[in-house]
Amino acid sequence: MQPSSFTCGHAAFVGAPNAGKSTLLNRLLDHKLSIVTPKPQTTRKKITGIFHDDRSQIVILDTPGIMEPKQSLHESMLETTRQALRDADVIVALIPFAKGEEAIDRKFADELIGRWVKPAGKPFIIALNKSDLVSAETVRKVQEEIQETFSPVATPALSALKGSNVNDLVELIRPHLPLDEPLYPEEMLSTEPERFFAAEIIREKIFLLYGREIPYSTEVTVDEFREQHENDPRKKELIRCSVIVERNSQKQIIVGAKGAAIKKLGQAARADIEEMLGRPVFLEIFVKIRPDWRKRKNLLKSYGY
Repeated sequence: MQPSSFTCGHAAFVGAPNAGKSTLLNRLLDHKLSIVTPKPQTTRKKITGIFHDDRSQIVILDTPGIMEPKQSLHESMLETTRQALRDADVIVALIPFAKGEEAIDRKFADELIGRWVKPAGKPFIIALNKSDLVSAETVRKVQEEIQETFSPVATPALSALKGSNVNDLVELIRPHLPLDEPLYPEEMLSTEPERFFAAEIIREKIFLLYGREIPYSTEVTVDEFREQHENDPRKKELIRCSVIVERNSQKQIIVGAKGAAIKKLGQAARADIEEMLGRPVFLEIFVKIRPDWRKRKNLLKSYGY
């Protein structure tokens, strides 16, 4: 039986690439749900994370970073963000602090709030992330400027990476959630299936293990996800995946000399997938060439964009 003050609804996290949206989602759930790397544009699809406590259930929509689109893939990513804004009951716009003369990117902040957040017509919070990078005086000054310029319902300063003031954000989101009972069971952390996260883990390892354009020119699909047979728990789960690249030279880099690079990729990904699933897996990774897949809308649709 939920208390009468219980609230539930959708909160969209939006911001620039590397603003800390995925790190904040993972921190709130105390679970690594969204993949995180130092490279921008790691998140390509909406990740739905479900925060639970005894007073609320927040269905968090973690979105791709807002950037200037250069190809059809970017357009699809931005449409994902637009849809999340339409679905949200409350919006959390993340604006990160940075060391240097300009504490925040004011030009991008103006665009984010003016072109994306305010037109959605929803209550919005501007969360100033990475507050540990600047002084307390700078935080207060920027908070005052942001509040005066954009009039959000609140302007909390926090550090998703270190966890400081993250609980304050939950308290600010609660009043804007319209439902009085949960949408999902308490043990559920996401609406995405296991095979989705298996592909995301492989993509994360590609971002971490390969340099230059390789992470951005690859996509991962799960071709087969065969669960263990109930009568034989010793049998490993079979996961067959394809890494999609645009050119043969990229395939050669993914595979590496004598297959060394793809072997390392498979070992790193398998360890995380087994941790996620809580059971052993047999992971097979193949590399397929699909020229200009990022520009071909039919292929993008087949990959879930």
